[in-house]
Amino acid sequence: MPFVNIRIVKQVIEHDREAIKAKVQSAVTDSISEAAGIPKENVWVTFDEVDETDWFAGGQRVRELRAGS
Repeated sequence: MPFVNIRIVKQVIEHDREAIKAKVQSAVTDSISEAAGIPKENVWVTFDEVDETDWFAGGQRVRELRAGS
């Protein structure tokens, strides 16, 4: 049984948290189910939301990286 854990910066999805999670989990579930030839019910997906001040990339907070883009 595949278990998928998705970590995402919570501010990225804050405008529609539930709808975005539903869309992402559906796409992930469908893809794994099709690729592995297993029923969708056997694919588990969870989300961990991390604050942009607690996530770093290349030594910079994601908050600053997002502000610069």
